[in-house]
Amino acid sequence: MTRHPLYLFALLGSLTACSVLPEAEPIHIYRLPGTPLQAQPATARLDQALRIATPKADRMLGSARIAVMPEGNRISNYQGARWSDDAPTLLRDRLIEAFREDGRTASVSSDDNHLYADLELLGDLRSFHSEYVDGQPQVRLGLDVSLVHSASQRILASRRFEVRQSVSDGRLDSVVAAFGAASDRLSRQLVDWTLAQGGRLAAGR
Repeated sequence: MTRHPLYLFALLGSLTACSVLPEAEPIHIYRLPGTPLQAQPATARLDQALRIATPKADRMLGSARIAVMPEGNRISNYQGARWSDDAPTLLRDRLIEAFREDGRTASVSSDDNHLYADLELLGDLRSFHSEYVDGQPQVRLGLDVSLVHSASQRILASRRFEVRQSVSDGRLDSVVAAFGAASDRLSRQLVDWTLAQGGRLAAGR
């Protein structure tokens, strides 16, 4: 079959155009950093098995993008950077790790395992982003949680947690470090609150 000269010219032109396309921007993948929680005395324990569900989140916060609100209500993300997993899963895993490090809970599992649990922590992730306040960056984490009796699906207690963590400078590495510090603080608060609810449940038996 004979190719028309114009066809060959167009084909060569398209190949040349492809060869000069800009290279894709490299993507930097970040884990959520964390500092281990110190084990606490076993005077107050949660003897029931606890399951931590992956928090629900909207489309923007439910992705692996590192969200930022540069001004007002406009939300964007840091270009060329991603979390190692979606934000709700990162936070869930950090909470599980915190309960295990604390050492006062009989057993802790995630909703991925489908293991039996007496109690379940359900959550709605309201904020997991950095924002600028008076021109200074800070990280904001917000989580609404409910402690639920698994068998009856009865809500035993609910609370809203919110943590703000200042960022040392505008570098992305500093922002990621602030996310880790904020997650540590939120984890500590949530563990203490859950253990307190468990103590009230035990006292009410």
